[in-house]
Amino acid sequence: MTSKDPRPSGKPSSTSSVRHRAAVNQERPPTMRFIQIIEFTTSRIDELNTALDEWLVQTQGKRAATRGTQTRDRDRAHTYLQIVEFPSYEEAKANSDLPETGEFAARLAKLCDEPPSFRNLDVTREDQM
Repeated sequence: MTSKDPRPSGKPSSTSSVRHRAAVNQERPPTMRFIQIIEFTTSRIDELNTALDEWLVQTQGKRAATRGTQTRDRDRAHTYLQIVEFPSYEEAKANSDLPETGEFAARLAKLCDEPPSFRNLDVTREDQM
């Protein structure tokens, strides 16, 4: 410790801490999380949820999705959005390639009143509020 440096010895400066994090980030590029939003209309939501429950059982231990949230639109009857979170786009793609996911997608299409629409989103920012 020098007379100009009030920090205890051994404690890294905030500058060296930032440099260390930057060096670590250069060694390991961050993985961008990925979200898929599926919008669908159905008058057969109970059947759709049964199919979803079956997919969850069939893909236990092999699916990449980390969280799923189903929502109902208050302004449009029989309209739902399924928000599915993945660690990365690559893992979402692998999840999509599972045979069980293909079978579920075919069942989903039959249970919908019109074809579902898909939004594929890279997470660029997330804040706790």
